[in-house]
Amino acid sequence: MRNERTKIRNIGIFAHVDAGKTTTTEQILYISGKIKAPGSVDNGTAQTDSLEVEQERGISVRAAVTRFEWKDTAVNLVDTPGHVDFLSEVERSLRVMDGAVLIVSAVEGVQAQTEVVWHALREQGIPTLIYVNKMDRIGADPAAALEQIRRLLSRTAVPIQSPVGAEGTFVGAKNLLPGTEEPKAEGSSDWEASFREKLHETVAESEETLLSAYLDRGELTNEELLTALTASSRRGRLFPVLFGASARGIGVRGLLDAMLELLPEPQGDPGAPVAGVVFKLDRDPSMGRIAYVRLYHGTIRNRDTLYNASGGFVDKVTQIRRIDGRRSEDLGIVQAGDIAAVYGLSRARIGDILGSAEGVPGASRLAVPLLTVQAKWRTEADNPAVVAAFQELADEDPLLDLQWMPEERELHLKVMGPIQMEVLVHVMRSRFGLEVDLGAPSVIYKETLAGSGEGFIAYTMPKPCWAILRFRMEPGARGSGIRYRSEVRPEELLESYQNEVERRVPEALQQGLKGWEVTDLEVTLIEGEHHVWHTHPLDFVVATPMGIMDGLARIGTKLLEPMLRFKLSVPEEFGGKLMNELIAMRGVFDSPELKNGRMELEGTVPVATTLDWPARLGSMTKGRGILSTFFAGYAECPPDIQAERPRRGVNPLDQSKYILATRNALTSP
Repeated sequence: MRNERTKIRNIGIFAHVDAGKTTTTEQILYISGKIKAPGSVDNGTAQTDSLEVEQERGISVRAAVTRFEWKDTAVNLVDTPGHVDFLSEVERSLRVMDGAVLIVSAVEGVQAQTEVVWHALREQGIPTLIYVNKMDRIGADPAAALEQIRRLLSRTAVPIQSPVGAEGTFVGAKNLLPGTEEPKAEGSSDWEASFREKLHETVAESEETLLSAYLDRGELTNEELLTALTASSRRGRLFPVLFGASARGIGVRGLLDAMLELLPEPQGDPGAPVAGVVFKLDRDPSMGRIAYVRLYHGTIRNRDTLYNASGGFVDKVTQIRRIDGRRSEDLGIVQAGDIAAVYGLSRARIGDILGSAEGVPGASRLAVPLLTVQAKWRTEADNPAVVAAFQELADEDPLLDLQWMPEERELHLKVMGPIQMEVLVHVMRSRFGLEVDLGAPSVIYKETLAGSGEGFIAYTMPKPCWAILRFRMEPGARGSGIRYRSEVRPEELLESYQNEVERRVPEALQQGLKGWEVTDLEVTLIEGEHHVWHTHPLDFVVATPMGIMDGLARIGTKLLEPMLRFKLSVPEEFGGKLMNELIAMRGVFDSPELKNGRMELEGTVPVATTLDWPARLGSMTKGRGILSTFFAGYAECPPDIQAERPRRGVNPLDQSKYILATRNALTSP
């Protein structure tokens, strides 16, 4: 039962940068009556680009939640950034969507980020509409775009419209589905027959009974077509494709109708125990932290106490509001299936589960920061303010992974790329009034075991203490991360002590022999001993890093470097020069393909050799090269590559010094 509430949709809107995502959002808000006139990305007047930096740069850097009404249905629309540097915002938004609109440019087609987001949508099983935008632009080719969508994204992408005209002659699209009224387009469509055939054929292939009927009659009835398409698209098995030109408002009404008809309504019981997730944080100057919550079950009201299952604490809700850009309204209540801004959750972090985890989908990992930078500021007096400001930003984007080293007065951040670095500097100035520079980015390497072996520690001095541990350490598959297990019986080592060891192993592996995180290994506790009188509960906090580092020192580590998968298209005359450049960059690529006077290459290349590649590519190809890249995992470095960084804190291999430093830290107030 949804009691008195209207019907709801929670829909994310996704795209590669410059595919027209924010423009489409503005037209949706305008046509639905939410705003009086569509804003402009270029002029900085877009409703969902409310941050000063977004208005100045004309790009989206934060996911924005807005709400509008269409045909008696309330739609929570999340406009996500399109630039790869802000992929973490996309990642968090995916978790709270019941449906998605993926925008593809009719000119550029499927681009790198389009594929990344598509795979994440499929991992999460989110029903998706595909909207081919910019049909009025020179070079728009709906047939080529559809073929690319079906080849690179899914063979079950199915056109439900057929464009009338293209480029300067585009006037709209004809509906291929029965019983739909909008959009109306006068004239004939060159693609109608072929698109209609694809529609009937693809829908028929989704069910055996339909396929049999299609083979008998050569087409499906209107009722068969509409019933099957609606059910399959709401389950994420078929992906309807629509066409439009959002800058001129053409095709947006049809998209709005499809969002209601072909994407599912959220499930959830308002009377069940609370189950929700914090997916975005913001800050109000007077009210403090704002937690954007998607509620899957239950009801939250003002003054309710909420259990934070991720942190193990309780917070009190002071206010529940709906925020749209600079406007907000007091709700006082949020129920299952809805999204709201909740005040009072002062300790909440992004990704925290509120109440029960039951019914809350897992997170999808898209964004992997590959670069680290050091922040520098003007005067020593700015230290506390800069650290506090960056900590606030890291709360809002945990992937920044702030590392403050008070003794060295150094602050390091992880970033995705140069645009994010520019935005961070801008935000520090405009939001906090602090002048900060970010140094040149360096690549984030990792370490892995060079072989198998054991690590051992007998921490029995200075008294009182007693913790004996022996670990078996073995290489794991590439990309497997850290896997831990214990073979020690509880009578040899109490379960509470074993739990402490398990918690500390990943922390101990944050810095290896070369100063980088150690990954892709299996750690097994094969021996453990405590003492009835001498063991202190914190002894295993001290001992675990020493045992792990002992193992790393005995076995040795190898360096891993991040790799990029690239797609490159250049005029044929530059092909030979570019291939030589890629070889010098330690790139590996497939045989080139020649198409219409251009050479296309796909392969992998180390991040370390690509930091200035986009700029070099532009000058080498006179601006005619097209490059797209996305993260392809970590690979072993060649032996001649050396990359070490200074260790933070005392090295556990220097056991006497480490014991004193750690015991002092654990006992100090």
